[in-house]
Amino acid sequence: MATWVDSHCHLFSLDEAASSVLDRAESAGVSWVLVPGIDLESSLQARAIATAEPARAMWSAGLHPHNAASWLVEGGRIEALAASAAAIGECGLDFYRNLAPRGAQLDAFRAQLELGMSLGKPVIIHCRDAFAEVYAELESACLGAMAVMHCWTGGPKWTRRFRELGVTFSYAGPVTFDGGDTVRLGVAEAPPDRTMVETDTPYLTPPPDRRSSNEPANVPLIGRALAQVWGLDVAEVAAASSATATRVFGGPV
Repeated sequence: MATWVDSHCHLFSLDEAASSVLDRAESAGVSWVLVPGIDLESSLQARAIATAEPARAMWSAGLHPHNAASWLVEGGRIEALAASAAAIGECGLDFYRNLAPRGAQLDAFRAQLELGMSLGKPVIIHCRDAFAEVYAELESACLGAMAVMHCWTGGPKWTRRFRELGVTFSYAGPVTFDGGDTVRLGVAEAPPDRTMVETDTPYLTPPPDRRSSNEPANVPLIGRALAQVWGLDVAEVAAASSATATRVFGGPV
């Protein structure tokens, strides 16, 4: 069985115990996962999951762009947590929903990019309807492969541009969707040795059961979709994506 890593799953958002979810993931060939925080409370929950499952889970601390207005209140504690986390984020820009003012999103994103640079840790980046703005921030930050483009949905043009920055791409459910042609065209431009797979649990469940909650056991479905685009064996994609996850995040103890 191919061995996978789920590079992004919000296990704290599931009703089920993380241990049971990870048991199913292990049976599906998933060796470990990264649980990213989206605010202070969820970052603490992510840490608790990784502490309870040190061989199967890592965690990150960050503030999602939807919650960016809370940076002035929560930022100090998130920065303190980040010192012992595997990564910074999930952070970034979301100009699709605009649940926080754009200025607040930019301030929180820049602060977390600076945090990643100062700590020498990867930064997990959410980018929705903000490709140009995120590109500009990363061009200045020079994070290279430590910039992880979570749930990347860019088409060929933006994938080529971000590829030139040396970022790491992470693909989720949209690459498997019937309407995911643009994402799949982007995959063709992504380097297999700088690409990871993720579920974004509990969201973006791959077919055939789109209406159920997503979970890490589904990550092989993402890998198979990438393999089809690249013309590689599924085992090659599993090995390459897992090696990238270990190189970026370090891997569990």
